[in-house]
Amino acid sequence: MEKTNKHNIGLYIMSFIYILAGINHFVMPNFYMKIMPSYLPYHLQLVYLSGLIESGLGLLILSNKYQKLAGWGIILLLIAVSPANIYQYTSGQIPLFAFIIRAIIQFLLVWWSYTYTIKSKKDI
Repeated sequence: MEKTNKHNIGLYIMSFIYILAGINHFVMPNFYMKIMPSYLPYHLQLVYLSGLIESGLGLLILSNKYQKLAGWGIILLLIAVSPANIYQYTSGQIPLFAFIIRAIIQFLLVWWSYTYTIKSKKDI
């Protein structure tokens, strides 16, 4: 029972983080545009699209029916934004230390999302 409560609290926190981060793409699009690699087209549209997807996945992860799909979607999203993190470092926007910390956080977020893609024996 306690594990389930911790699991649900973590789920609500995760959902809140992704919804808020997605909304932030619409509030502060210039921040996201400046970290986008130059080889990507349609920067503003991609910022808005990624914000919409991020918020949508944040909502979807709360659904028992779609939680596993949303968990995988968040993992794919985190992988998809990795070039922006790399570009941020290679373009001199952040130092190596910050890039390493960001990479560790990214890995932990992937792991956290993965925990919501696994069904427990109780759910089977």
